[in-house]
Amino acid sequence: MRGVTSLGNRVGRGRRWLREHPLAFDGALALAVLVCMVVGSFVDPHGHRHGPSFGERTPDARSVLLMLTGAAVLVWRRRRPLPVLLLTGAAGVVEYAEGDPAAPVAMSAVIALYTVASRTDRPTTWRVGLLTMTVLTGAAMLLGAAPWYSQENLGVFAWTGMAAAAGDAVRSRRAFVDAIRERAERAERTREEEARRRVAEERLRIARDLHDVVAHHIALVNVQAGVAAHVMDKRPDQAKEALAHVREASRSALDELRATVGLLRQSGDPEAPTEPAPGLAVLDDLLATFRHAGLPVELARTDGGTTLPAAVDLAAYRIIQEALTNVRKHAGPDARAEVSVVRVGRTVEVTVLDDGAPAPAPDGGAHRGGGRGDGHGEGRGGGPDRGHGGHGLIGMRERVTALGGSLTAAPRYGGGFRVHAILPLTAPTGEAT
Repeated sequence: MRGVTSLGNRVGRGRRWLREHPLAFDGALALAVLVCMVVGSFVDPHGHRHGPSFGERTPDARSVLLMLTGAAVLVWRRRRPLPVLLLTGAAGVVEYAEGDPAAPVAMSAVIALYTVASRTDRPTTWRVGLLTMTVLTGAAMLLGAAPWYSQENLGVFAWTGMAAAAGDAVRSRRAFVDAIRERAERAERTREEEARRRVAEERLRIARDLHDVVAHHIALVNVQAGVAAHVMDKRPDQAKEALAHVREASRSALDELRATVGLLRQSGDPEAPTEPAPGLAVLDDLLATFRHAGLPVELARTDGGTTLPAAVDLAAYRIIQEALTNVRKHAGPDARAEVSVVRVGRTVEVTVLDDGAPAPAPDGGAHRGGGRGDGHGEGRGGGPDRGHGGHGLIGMRERVTALGGSLTAAPRYGGGFRVHAILPLTAPTGEAT
C-alpha cells in the first residue's frame, strides 16, 4: 500500500510539473510522434499476402525531412494551433503526392487537428475538421497508390474525425470545469462579502447601543450629581437621595454595557450574557429613571401590550430613551415630556414631545434647547447641532431605516421638540437592527 501511495505521489508531481512546463510536454510529444512515424515508415501494409511486413522498405530523404518537419512544428501547437495544422497537413499531402507514401506523416496532422479542436470554439472545429478530413482523405484516395476504397484511406478519414471529436469533447469538459470553478469562486466571494457586510452592520448596531446606553445613563448621573452638589450643605437628605439615583443609574449603565460588550465575546468565552435586550416591556422602568432625575414624563399607550418583534421592540425602546435623554440635557429644567406608543395597522408609531423653553445663550440671548438638531443640520432655533443632529439622531435614523420605517425630528410650533418614528412590524429580511 505504501508503494502504491508513493507511486501515486510521484505521478501526481510529474503531472503538475508537465502542466507548469507545457513546452517540455509538447517537445516530448513531438519526439514520441517522430518515433512512431519513423517506425511506421518501415512497415509495408502490402508486403505479404497474409498482412503487412516490417523492414522490407525504408523511407527516403524526402520522407525523413517531412517527418522531421511534421514532428518539429508540434512543439508550437499550443501557441499557433492553426498554422501548425496547416504545415502538418501540407506535409501529409506532399507525402501522399509521391504515390506510394513510405512515412505516415498524417499522424502529425491528426495531433495538430486535436489541438485546434481543444483550443478553439465548436464552429471553428467543425469547419477546420471537415476541411482537414476532406483534404487528407482526398489526397490519400486520389494521389495514393492504393485503391480509393482501401483501409488505409478509410483510416485517414477515421483518425482525423476522431481527433476533431476528441478535441471538442476535451474543450467542452474544460469549459464545464472552468464554469463550475468560477461559480464556486463567485459563491465564495459572495459569502465573504456577505460576512463582511454582516460584521459591519453588527458593529454599527453595537455602536448605536453603546451610544444610547452611555448618553442616557451618563446624562442622568450628571444631573443627579449636580443636584447632590447643590443641596449637599443645606438639604443632605435630598443629596443622599440624588446620590442613590446616581448609584442606581451607574449600576444600570454597567449592566447594559456588560450585556452589549458581551455581544463581542467569542462563542466559547465563559459567562456570556443571557439577559434579553431591553424593550417596551420595561418602558415604565425607563420612564421612572427620568422622573427620578426631575423630568416629568407622561405615557400614553394604545398598543394593547402587543408583543412586537425583537428588532422593533428594541428600536422603539432606544428611540424613546435617546429622545428623553436629549430632552433632559437640552430642553431646560422646567421641561415636561410626553411619550406615546400607538399601534396603527401593520406599524407602531412612537412619539416623544416636549415643551422645552429656549435655554439662555452666553450673550444673554436665547437659543432652543442647546441646539437639538432637526436632522438637517439645524439646531433648535438656529443653535449649534449637538443633540439630535449628532450621533443620537443618526443612531435613531439608522435603526428606523434598517427596519424599513421613517423618522421625523423637528421643533414644534410654539416651542418644544417632536420626535416621531413609524416602525413596521415586519423587519426587512437580513437587515441588522
